[in-house]
Parts: sequence; structure tokens; C-alpha cells
Amino acid sequence: MLSLKSRKDILIFSILAFILLIVMPVGLDAFRLNLFGKYLTYAFVTIGLVACWGDSGILSLGQGIFFGLGGYCMAMYLKLQASTVDATKNQSTPGIPDFMDWNQITALPWFWKPFHSLSFSLVAVLVVPMILAMVVGAALFKRRVGGTYFAIITQAIASILTILIIGQQGYTGGVNGITDLRNLNGWDIQSDHAKLVLYYTSAVLLLICMVLVGFIRQSKLGRILRAMRDQEDRVRFSGYNVANFKIFIFAFCAALAGIGGAFFTLEVGFMSPTFVGIVPSIEMVIYCAVGGRNSLVGAVYGTLIVNWARTSFSESMPEVWTFAMGGLFIGIVLFLPGGVASLYQNYLDPYVSRILGGTRAKSAQPADKTV
Repeated sequence: MLSLKSRKDILIFSILAFILLIVMPVGLDAFRLNLFGKYLTYAFVTIGLVACWGDSGILSLGQGIFFGLGGYCMAMYLKLQASTVDATKNQSTPGIPDFMDWNQITALPWFWKPFHSLSFSLVAVLVVPMILAMVVGAALFKRRVGGTYFAIITQAIASILTILIIGQQGYTGGVNGITDLRNLNGWDIQSDHAKLVLYYTSAVLLLICMVLVGFIRQSKLGRILRAMRDQEDRVRFSGYNVANFKIFIFAFCAALAGIGGAFFTLEVGFMSPTFVGIVPSIEMVIYCAVGGRNSLVGAVYGTLIVNWARTSFSESMPEVWTFAMGGLFIGIVLFLPGGVASLYQNYLDPYVSRILGGTRAKSAQPADKTV
């Protein structure tokens, strides 16, 4: 796991940081770099899934919920920035978002008003997904609902939230979402310079979040989470409140997903219900599985690889790219159950350990030790 206490861990983490902060900005044009910046926003979700699914055994098929909520919180602030009285003077009701005016709403709803504040919006990006995750977690984990049943319920919640957002068109933008987001306190987020700044900001914050998740995984809390995954009843009989631990890690991962959603909104300039539903949630699980659900670094690589492959397939073979994505996932499950990270652990780790003076990892080493 990512502890940064050994030279090997530092090397692996440094290589990823070097690729994200130097190789990609130098080697990619502005358009491609913006694409990879968008891919990195999904990585916030996948590193959370490493702790939630890989360590705790909590498979959530609704992480798009929290990704979308974080994105909508940021989108609401940006939309209000673009909906000043001067900018909307041609509307029937100046000073409100255009989609509200189209739906004959004559005043800004009360729950939109706090999003005039950037500070409130940034806090909401974290808190709103966490609150929903805590409510869902308390309702299910307190009743010992887990496994497949939990996964199905999170899918249902994602579907319900998508329908709710689309149905409340006057307040949420409906199926089109919240669009035409260009300014952040007067800063044009659509310029090439802004895209470069946003890329670096999201990449650095992603690396910081990886270190934070790694710290949790190597702490006593992380050991308890893995024990719950393997022997939940034994942990419960030892006196630990299993439900509270699950609620905490589920809410923490929801906050990470909210951060990713906020950066996604800044990167692409809109947020819509298509990123809240079941399909994006399942895709995020695929990213994690391909990279390795027990590896933080692998989860980031998996996110980049799958999204790059999807973009390439959709450009060259738009009619079959979905089948190619499905084939990629099936192939990983059948031949690389440990994900891309297992390639490193099986073939490169012994040589790296030898070069750095370490001992060769035993083949029976638990998957949790993957960086």
C-alpha cells in the first residue's frame, strides 16, 4: 500500500508524479492534455474505491451519485457567476440562470442562494456528498445490508437521483444539465492557460489525496477495515462497531468523488445527469478493477488507460467501442484479476526490490501490500 516509508514506494509514487506533472504537460497538446485532465477527475473516485471496495469490501455501484453532486455544487456557483443582472438583462427575469427563466421561474430558489459564495460552494463539494453517503450508509449498514444487496441499492439510488434531476428541469437544468460555465470569479476557465492551471491543480490534489488514502490504509483504521472485509463477524465480536467504520469510509470516499466532480465541471464547463446515473458509476468501478482494486497507483493508471482506450475506440470505431470496453473488462477479470498492478507485482517488483537492496516479495504476499 502507498505508505511512502520505503524507497520502493517513493520510487513508484515519484514515477507517477513525474508522468502526471512533467511528461504529459510537455508531451501532449492542449486538447489532449485537457482530455487527460478530465480523466484525472475520475481518478479521485477510483482511489476512493480502493479504500471502499478493495480494503473494506464495500462495492458501491453508485459513486456517480457523489461525483455528480460535487459537480453540481460547483456548477451552481459557476452558473450564478454567469447569471448577473447585466448578463441576463434580456431575460424575462434578469439575475437568474437561463434555464430557470425558460421554465417561468421568477425568483432564485432558496437552496441556490448560498452558492453565490465560493467558500460555501467549496465546502458543499465535500459536505453534500458526505451527508448523503452518511444517510445511505446509516440506513443500510446499521441493518447489516452489504454485499450484492448494497451494490444493487446504490444502483437504485443513482437511478432515482438521475430521474429527480431530469424531472426538476426548472431547478436543475433537466436533461441538459447546467451548461455554459465560463468564469470563476472573472477568470476564464475555458482558456488554454486556465486548462493548464486546472490540470496541474487537479493532478497535485490527486497526489495529495493518494497520500491521505495511503495513510488511512496503513493506520489502525485501515487494518480494521481489511479485517472487516475478511472476517466481519469476528471484528464485530471483538467489540468494534462495524457499521460506524463502514459509514466513515463510505462518506470519506464520497467526499473524494465530490472533489473529482467539482474538477470535472471546471475542466469541461458543464455538469449533467448523465454523470450521475448507473452507467458512469459502473464505468468507475471498471477503471478501478482494471488498475487493481488494491493499488492506489494502479487505480490511477487504470483510469487513464481505460479512458484513453475508450477515446481511441470511439474515434476509430464508434460503433463497437462499447463492446471493446466490455471485452477489456472481461479480459482483465479472467486473466489479470489483480489488475494492471499485478503485472508490476509479478514481474517488475522482484527486480526493483533487488535494485533497491530489498528482499524479493513472496508470491503469497497479500494483495493489500500492492502500492
